Amino acid sequence: MNDAQIWTMIGAFCALMFGMLTVVSTLFVRVLRTEIGGLRTEMNGQIGGLRTEMNARFDTVNARFDAVNGRIDGINRDVQALVKRTFGLDRE
Repeated sequence: MNDAQIWTMIGAFCALMFGMLTVVSTLFVRVLRTEIGGLRTEMNGQIGGLRTEMNARFDTVNARFDAVNGRIDGINRDVQALVKRTFGLDRE
């Protein structure tokens, strides 16, 4: 082999290596994007389910609080009346 053939073989080898590097990196990026897209879809579904469950539980807590709050307001009124009567604060 002479110098021209050696440089041609070196050039062909470099072109082959850069081509393989391009193909492998392109396929890797495509697979990575697909996996991230699938993960994003799954996470959005999970977060949506969690949001629905938490809203339902907050609604339950709010309903119970409203029911208890009415009773607490009644107790508060009674305690204030007792304090006023006991300490003579009803003269105001």
